Amino acid sequence: MQIYKPGELVEGYRVMAELGRGAASVIYLIQDPKTKQIWAAKHVARETEKDARFLEQTEQEYDIASKLDHPAIRRVERLVKKKSGLLTVSELYLVMELVDGTSVDRNPPKTFEQAADIFEQVARGMAYMHAKGFVHADMKPNNIIVDAHGKAKIIDLGQSCPTNTVKKRIQGTPDYIAPEQVHRRPITEKTDIYNLGASMYWALTRQFVPTALAKGDSLVGSLDDELMERPKPTIEFNPRVPELFDRLIMQCVEIEPAKRPDSMTEVAERLNLVRGKLIAEAELRKSGSFRKVTQ
Repeated sequence: MQIYKPGELVEGYRVMAELGRGAASVIYLIQDPKTKQIWAAKHVARETEKDARFLEQTEQEYDIASKLDHPAIRRVERLVKKKSGLLTVSELYLVMELVDGTSVDRNPPKTFEQAADIFEQVARGMAYMHAKGFVHADMKPNNIIVDAHGKAKIIDLGQSCPTNTVKKRIQGTPDYIAPEQVHRRPITEKTDIYNLGASMYWALTRQFVPTALAKGDSLVGSLDDELMERPKPTIEFNPRVPELFDRLIMQCVEIEPAKRPDSMTEVAERLNLVRGKLIAEAELRKSGSFRKVTQ
């Protein structure tokens, strides 16, 4: 894959810096010379036949993201295709909103109130996706970017798909993957709820939930759900986790989708309740008349 240097022009945009690299992609900071608008660009190239799936994922990411408009989801501007021959796409350039912040895996929430706020924003963004007929299917801490003002943004829709999609292969991140993703069952809103629950679990405990692929053993995927190890309550790792928060997270990571919250909107509302209760208790402490609010 060609690596561009600062100052070079790529499809009409000027490269300002390299931001990072993926399995078959490079992310650049770019600027439109005419408007001076700053963007991020993902450059994906086909070098072997195995790279075809990365091109497919990038096209899927554009197809879905271009239909979404929510403050908690990274916006995409355009997709530039380059072909080798008449039909074969050899390179893609996905021009995206530049998200200036730090991922949750690199800078986890420092308080429970902050965690509830960040994950509520994410839940509302995902509820919007669900209402549009799509699921993210790869929610994890490094796909959540938080800026200096505490605003959260969902990134990387490369594995997103229409609701009820059955994927041809197992896709997901081992430490956050839902049982139905491993078993290649339909991917639904409940899948995102599990992924988000596993992300919250890690953020509050720095522990991973035991998933079917968490230990890298692909054979686990053939086992019955009933044989899967159940995660321990978050309060066993961090006794300070508020009871309402623990209860929500543990319901989100239920192995059976039917036992998880009914919708991502419900998750968002319950996170709002957790945050409100924490704020109320903090105000009572400040006033010197703190009395534990009943559950």
